[in-house]
Amino acid sequence: MAWTREQMAQRAARELQDGFYVNLGIGIPTLVSNYIPEGMEIMFQSENGMLGMGPFPFEGDEDPDLINAGKQTVTELPTTSYFSSADSFGMIRGGHINLSILGAMQVAQNGDLANWMIPGKMVKGMGGAMDLVAGVKKVIVVMEHTAKGEPKLLKACTLPLTGKGVIDMVITDMAVFKFDKSGATPVMKLVELADGITLDEVKAATEAEFEVSL
Repeated sequence: MAWTREQMAQRAARELQDGFYVNLGIGIPTLVSNYIPEGMEIMFQSENGMLGMGPFPFEGDEDPDLINAGKQTVTELPTTSYFSSADSFGMIRGGHINLSILGAMQVAQNGDLANWMIPGKMVKGMGGAMDLVAGVKKVIVVMEHTAKGEPKLLKACTLPLTGKGVIDMVITDMAVFKFDKSGATPVMKLVELADGITLDEVKAATEAEFEVSL
C-alpha cells in the first residue's frame, strides 16, 4: 500500500533538525508542520514576509490578514516577526534558509525540477520557487509518484524548469530517493520503499534511471 499524503509529510519531517529555518511549498509540504518531532524547535519562513509561523487555525479562529505565501490562513507565535517580501527574499537568496520542502510536477534523474507551470494553462507566475531552489541549502520534493498513471520521475523534464540539478531528496507515496552530487552529474538513488511497496512496483512506475541503495 502506498503512503498517504500525511505519511509522506511525516517522512519529510524526519529530515528536520533542531534550529532549522524551513520554507514549505503549497500542497503536501504544508502538512510537514504537523509532524515536528517532540522538543525540536523549527522556524518556518514564508516568502510574503513572515518568520515563525504557528499551526493552522481552528475553524472560526482564522485571521484573514494572517496568511502564508500559499494564501492559507496561519497563526502567529510569541516569537513571530514580520518584514517586507524584499527582506524575505533576501533571506532566501542569501542562503539563510536551511531547508525547502516543495511539490513538483516533474523530477528528472539528474535532479532537475519542474514545478511551476504547464504550457497553455494560465498561471500567475513562478512565485518564489526559483529563488528557493537556488538559494536554500537543501531541497526536498514531496509528490505523488505518478499523475494519471504516468511517471513523474523522468529521464528528463518536459515541462519548463524551475531549476537544474537542484534536488537533494524526493519523497513519493512509493519511495524515497536521494541525489548523489559528488560526481559531475547527480545520480538518483533509491534509499527507501514505502510500506508494502516492492522494488518492481517502483521500477514499473518510474521512467528515470536510478541506482538501488536500500
